[in-house]
Amino acid sequence: MRKIEVDFSKTVGPIKAMHAVGQPPFYGMDFSYCRYLAAAHIPYARLHDVGGAYGRSVFVDVPNIFRNFDADENDPASYDFAFTDVLLAELKKHGVDPYFRLGVTIENYASIRAYHIYPPKDFSKWARISEHIVRHYNEGWANGFTYGIEYWEIWNEPEGHPDGTDACMWLGTREEYFELYRVAASHLKKCFGDKIKIGGYASCGFSALKYENAQRALQTGDTRGLTEREAIVLHRQTYYLAFLAMLKEHKPPIDFFSWHSYEPFEFDLVQQAYVEKTLAEAGYGDIEIHLNEWNTHYKTDTRGTAEAAAHSAALMCGMQKTKMTVMNFYDARLGHSVYGGLFNPLTFRPFATYDAFLAFGALYALGTEVAVTGEGSGIYTTAATDGEDKALLIVNTGARKELSLNLEGKYLAYICKNGKRIVPTDADPRSFVLKKNEFILFATKPLTILD
Repeated sequence: MRKIEVDFSKTVGPIKAMHAVGQPPFYGMDFSYCRYLAAAHIPYARLHDVGGAYGRSVFVDVPNIFRNFDADENDPASYDFAFTDVLLAELKKHGVDPYFRLGVTIENYASIRAYHIYPPKDFSKWARISEHIVRHYNEGWANGFTYGIEYWEIWNEPEGHPDGTDACMWLGTREEYFELYRVAASHLKKCFGDKIKIGGYASCGFSALKYENAQRALQTGDTRGLTEREAIVLHRQTYYLAFLAMLKEHKPPIDFFSWHSYEPFEFDLVQQAYVEKTLAEAGYGDIEIHLNEWNTHYKTDTRGTAEAAAHSAALMCGMQKTKMTVMNFYDARLGHSVYGGLFNPLTFRPFATYDAFLAFGALYALGTEVAVTGEGSGIYTTAATDGEDKALLIVNTGARKELSLNLEGKYLAYICKNGKRIVPTDADPRSFVLKKNEFILFATKPLTILD
């Protein structure tokens, strides 16, 4: 029997935003499904890819808000905030802070025709347009708001393909993106200082770490014999290293580095260790790290399964113990999408994966992480308290385990298993069984479970 012990008197630090999302759940202009975000205490919704197919819609994207690039960026009449205003107001109403990506929606079929993924024709003007978007939502400019939006990200996944083909986010060079970042970050920081946090570049991630040939090529410079996949992921890794070199040389402002992954959760932890190490070596070990797109089971035959739910919960628990600051699941949208992993696309009701966010949200609401021992062999844990109420989340991604806890007093228990929604259980903390891909929450406060 494995014994797990919690010391609620030994604080570790804050419970971090490991359960934020991207693409909030709304359908048309029906935002009532954001109630699921509120129930799970979701802290942020990243606003990337809400711009509509090819970005030709009404939400968020810079070309949707500022539709004529030749217009006067100082004139409020040049901006169309209408629908984005409604979206952000609904998020705030449900207790969710917007995480604002300044840029454009992905254009998956740019090989046929691209619309908005070219570099802006005037980087300084693009920065000033972004400035006015910030002012609208944080300073009330143009009949705006004082939301105090914290995170402003410059573009998304600009690294594309090594030969420039098959790019769907940035049809420009590496040097052009680096210049856009320098110009925009410097301008926004000059305007707003520490009132906002600026970052990027929403890297495609570090899958190259899995490939010995790619790592050998990185060290030797000899790329002969690489497969197409190895060449692509190596390109992404070298792009990141070039970005770090640019930061060291030009020293533009950066408050957070963001990256993406659609790999298994264990490898996400490997990638995070690499990011921490390389940022520290470059002199940026103190900036925030955001995994603001991730999904361990984004295919139609695995999303919403018991494994998807448990692995999501395990990643949250695992990343809580790293230098990770914010994670945004991709994504929480409604409707047809292989990436929409929280809600059934036909019924709009939650998958079991949503309950991983619900359970971690119970910890986040308490605020302070406390010490837990007994992890290992597929067991991941996080515990929290607010000084009065307490909670412990245990995830098992390995073989069946008999567990015992040192919890004292009255606790409610909720279990998620077999790919079904989380439910109350009468598990005895002194001795209980947790099977593979199950997770259980013990808490002194009841969990709000919406159907």
